[in-house]
Amino acid sequence: MFTSMTALAATSLVPGPALAEPHSAPCALERTDAHHSEGVDTWNSAYVRPTHPLDAVMVFLSFPDARPLTTPAELAADHFPATSDFFERASYGRFTLRAHPQPRWIRMPHPSTSYAIQRDWDAEDRAAYLRDALAAADEQVDFSRYDIVYFVADPDAPGVDSDATKVVNLDTPLHADGKDIRRVVTVFEKHPPDRLVLAHETGHVFDLPDLYHRPSDGKGDWDTYVGDWDLMGSQFGLAPDLFAWHKWKLGWLDPHQVACVQGPGSTRLTLEPLGQGPDTPGAGVAAGAGAGALGAGAGAAAAAGAAARGAAAAGSAARGAAAAGALAAGSGISMAAASKGVRAGTSDPGASGPGSGSGAPLPGVSGSGASDPGASGPGGGSGAALPGASGSGASGPDTPGYGAFAAPSPGVGLPDGRDFGAGRGTKLAVVPTGPDSALAFEVRAPGGNDGATCAQGVLVYRVRSGAASGGGPIEVVDAHPHTESCWEESVYPPLADAPVGLGESFTVPGENVRVEVEGRTPSGAWTVRITTG
Repeated sequence: MFTSMTALAATSLVPGPALAEPHSAPCALERTDAHHSEGVDTWNSAYVRPTHPLDAVMVFLSFPDARPLTTPAELAADHFPATSDFFERASYGRFTLRAHPQPRWIRMPHPSTSYAIQRDWDAEDRAAYLRDALAAADEQVDFSRYDIVYFVADPDAPGVDSDATKVVNLDTPLHADGKDIRRVVTVFEKHPPDRLVLAHETGHVFDLPDLYHRPSDGKGDWDTYVGDWDLMGSQFGLAPDLFAWHKWKLGWLDPHQVACVQGPGSTRLTLEPLGQGPDTPGAGVAAGAGAGALGAGAGAAAAAGAAARGAAAAGSAARGAAAAGALAAGSGISMAAASKGVRAGTSDPGASGPGSGSGAPLPGVSGSGASDPGASGPGGGSGAALPGASGSGASGPDTPGYGAFAAPSPGVGLPDGRDFGAGRGTKLAVVPTGPDSALAFEVRAPGGNDGATCAQGVLVYRVRSGAASGGGPIEVVDAHPHTESCWEESVYPPLADAPVGLGESFTVPGENVRVEVEGRTPSGAWTVRITTG
């Protein structure tokens, strides 16, 4: 293990310590040098880890060839508090993203058309844009105060392409106020913007990969890998919460919430819905989807999902209408500008690559679709496995397995004084299938960020730590390969009904692994049996 870790550190393109945490549970895939690797044994210290509050500055850029038709407050309200709310729910309150929108437009020195802004942006044009933006903003913004930088362009300027929103990862960092800036989110969204687009791009800042498939000819389906089931696949998904694997990677799951299932044998687990947090009622139950509703069929699920989406849309509209006033009132968002005289450095950012839909990187470019391939990966919180312990909440496995924790007795609190369950139960079960691959099992049901699921049940997906961003590092396994659902709402109907439903059993193709969904508990958790070997 020491040899492999040393080799990884030696091949990293990012200076600084590559291994910040020790090897964890037996199911924690090792981080590889793949771009945004899905390995979870260590965290890539080149990326900020969202386990504590982070401050993000929003800099609004105007151009000489256009007069803005919107205000900075209006554009800030397009993205906040929606983006912060998403991460607050996804992290179960463990992470807060604090936005600091600047109150005034900052004028760029050249017309918008001179930067040739487009999705697959020329590296020199992008470098010029970033240098100009930093230099123009530096007199008003103290960049040393912020963890994340959003450069938001006037959406009505003639040279602005809304398809070009993405994260730029810099081989040669920009420098301002004594701080190296290695990645910037460049925002070119129309007003109002695409749904949750800034949350998707911010995910790249946290070392999460693109999970969509970009056809080589630009045609065809982009969502064949994960469909609606993760924000990094599509920000338009019906159930866009981050996979439990990503929550493990980001440090949002406790060790006892990840069950490592190693066979051969059969292990019975109790899995809580992914969206159920400590302060929220049981998903599915809260959504009016009791055990009886599980068997109501796809039509009823689609109707319930449509109703939930309507309610969510109404809530979103209400938040949007109130957001501009909330910004001025300081409702969790600071509009204060820091004024100082430090000039920006003019170091050449060298190169950048795409993010939100970026696809293959440009030659010589690194960026959120192609950034710092030297390392990536999570830590996670898995903790050492306990030999002989049945996995996470496991009750009476037929043969002993390895669990990420020793299941507490009913009514016994966790070591930190919290009770097991009630949003703190097992969220993820993992079955290793190779040195850099695993099967993951989690429950998806209405609740949290998944307010509009098309179908609910146990979602199964493959994880490959050696696959790069955009190359299918996660692929959902369809438990109903011959059916489709939610045609009018789903980004990819063939996967909309992928979960294994109540009373169903499913053998994963190509693997000697079977999952049976046995029932529901009064709290809304799901009892599942996983058999390997």
